[in-house]
Amino acid sequence: MRCILVILDGLGDKGIPALGGHTPLQVARTPNLDQIAAAGVCGLYHSCLQGQAMPSEMAHFVMFGYDLAQFPGRGYIEMRAEGFPVHSGDVALLSRTFSVKKEKEMFILKVEKMNIDKETLAPLHKAIRFYCEKGVEIEFIPTKGIAGLSIMRGPGLSAEITDSNPIYENRPIMKVLPRQDAKNPAAANYTAEILNKYLLWSYNILSNHPINKAREKEHTPPINFIGLQRAGQHQPLTPFSQKWGLKALCIASGAIYYGLCSTLGMDVLHVQDTEDPGKDLEKRLRLAYEAKGYDFIYVHTKATDEAAHERKPDLKIRVIEALDHAFKFARDVFIPDEDVLLVVTSDHSTASIGNMIHSGETVPIVMKGKYTRRDSVDTFDEISCALGGLGILRQHELMYMILNLLDRGKLGGLMDSPVDQPYYPGPYIPLKG
Repeated sequence: MRCILVILDGLGDKGIPALGGHTPLQVARTPNLDQIAAAGVCGLYHSCLQGQAMPSEMAHFVMFGYDLAQFPGRGYIEMRAEGFPVHSGDVALLSRTFSVKKEKEMFILKVEKMNIDKETLAPLHKAIRFYCEKGVEIEFIPTKGIAGLSIMRGPGLSAEITDSNPIYENRPIMKVLPRQDAKNPAAANYTAEILNKYLLWSYNILSNHPINKAREKEHTPPINFIGLQRAGQHQPLTPFSQKWGLKALCIASGAIYYGLCSTLGMDVLHVQDTEDPGKDLEKRLRLAYEAKGYDFIYVHTKATDEAAHERKPDLKIRVIEALDHAFKFARDVFIPDEDVLLVVTSDHSTASIGNMIHSGETVPIVMKGKYTRRDSVDTFDEISCALGGLGILRQHELMYMILNLLDRGKLGGLMDSPVDQPYYPGPYIPLKG
């Protein structure tokens, strides 16, 4: 048997007052997902603790069965996804150029999301491309629009630091500090000290650039600061196939998803998004079904999360309904195939109202395979699935249940190899006479 895990990113939501306290998923017409729910066993899932809002990359890391203490950081993952080399000891950070205003010696974030043409951005990004302090080199690498990545190279660096980008407008840029739980406080403090000098340097360079001088004369917000967040550094990780005994394939379009999966040693099939999320997902489901050389195929769509970030519940409803059309293929092909364990869930909730970036509610999950129980749930949403036979799955329980339903789980206490792996058989060595 093989598992096809479908992640509808940010599917869960808060109760929407305008929808009578229901979520977009509850309101959406999802006949295909409902039939899959009726055929399988349902429940709820959370990658950490109920109420804890998780970013996608960390939620996925836990979902794939890894401990957050091992998480290498989003900056590191995106740097790898973009194909840039990250060596041991380097620190990678998400970076973006935006507009601030200096008030009472503070830098107030005025415009965090800026749609600026390449011709304007290129000279500005070139001006802050390289920086050096105390033998540490920092390179800013533009990726898309105002966004980019910064990489620090040099001895004695640490990713155990805080962010500078406050994300929310009209808040001050934050001083980079060592994290209180840093394992190497001296290295974290040293890294933070260099980054704070880098931030002030970037402001001086950008503020005095002729392009920004001209923008200010035109009363147009200058692009005069670089915000940093989510520092990351290489961490030794057990490859997914070794950890769970499953040869894995990732089918995704987003950098953090195929970047994370490649970091975990999965094979990656990089697909593109179009204006039709339903057709995109159907294509990915077909590719997953055809990938019969793999034991674990992870399929991802970002469409539901992006709709929620627009703060438009009606848009999220329409996107959910479009995705449901794709599940007709899964309903007709995956469900009858006893060689397929289909798992449909989400990494986290993304509220389409309010101020939170992501929210902490549980998300629905359905599993359908040869050995799944069958409960009485016949509707796929956050409330109906709460009555399902899976109950609430948390953290690594998802991977353990997948192994169990693939009939590959190991009885606790058996030791067929020096590592107490969760699958059977493990990498044993035959005794020879």
